[in-house]
Amino acid sequence: MTQSHMAREVAEIPQVAARFLDQSAPALARAAAAMRAADPGLIVTVARGSSDHAATYLKYAAELLAGVPVASVGPSVASVYGRQLRLGGAVCIGISQSGRSPDIVEMMRSAGAGGALSVAITNFADSPMALASAHALPLLAGVEQSVAATKTFVTSVLAGLALVAEWQDDDGLRRAVAGLPEAFDRALAVDWSPLAARLSRAQSAFVLGRGPAFAIASEAALKFKETCGLHAEAYSAAEVLHGPAAIVQSNFPVLALAVEDAAQAGVVQTCERLAAQGADVFVTGAAAQGAVTLPAVTGLHPLVAPLVLAVSFYGFVEALARRRGFDPDTPPHLRKVTETV
Repeated sequence: MTQSHMAREVAEIPQVAARFLDQSAPALARAAAAMRAADPGLIVTVARGSSDHAATYLKYAAELLAGVPVASVGPSVASVYGRQLRLGGAVCIGISQSGRSPDIVEMMRSAGAGGALSVAITNFADSPMALASAHALPLLAGVEQSVAATKTFVTSVLAGLALVAEWQDDDGLRRAVAGLPEAFDRALAVDWSPLAARLSRAQSAFVLGRGPAFAIASEAALKFKETCGLHAEAYSAAEVLHGPAAIVQSNFPVLALAVEDAAQAGVVQTCERLAAQGADVFVTGAAAQGAVTLPAVTGLHPLVAPLVLAVSFYGFVEALARRRGFDPDTPPHLRKVTETV
């Protein structure tokens, strides 16, 4: 069988990550220095799709490490409604694989005009979004032919983590980020075949996480829809108990993304409650009564561990798509670059 573009691009993630850390280091240092000088009391993010999940990951990293609140801004505020926000003293971080969507570009331009320090995270240093921003962190991921973003998503999150580590001069996170290429390589070897067997004919599923792992849960749910035709919804492992758990009955599939952090015990508790309702629960890297434990790379910094799970998930979901009869490279009705206004 011919290898899909998606499988090949997932396999490239360790080397792409290493290339970004090496070649984008000067741009990273400049942007981090500008953020230290700005000393922001607020960070806003601008993104859509998988890039918005990367922005959610960045939100948790910045809030947990720096104590600076992060809010997502709707691009249509500038592009459709023509409203310029007052962002003096703030940092605006835009994330876009292509850097070409007109609404994202206009919001970044407007944020800069509104007083924000603007930083673009994009695969292309010469993209309109990069050129509209004060600083750009080029991902250098190479061409991504599969419609479903994988290596660009992971490198976008990596760029955000590296930026936070340098901005805060945090040696622990800096070392963890430097070790990610090797951790990604280990993650590619993880086997989630028990979950594949359960989802091969499933129609719906929940994906759960807390903190940065919620961002990965959101990305996983999107990829289930895009590549597998599987209706999946992402929830915080706390939020799912505030209503959505009502539809979880016998054999309802649940994937819970647990990592070794302060939220792990709560995620396990939610898994056990849903398993007691009859759900087929699969949880990463932890034991929960009534649930199947999926292997995961362990011993990681809690702020990078969920990103490593994403690499294992990508390898798994590409194979699941083919098992369900889908071409993971060409989701129906979607294009690689989505240019919205």
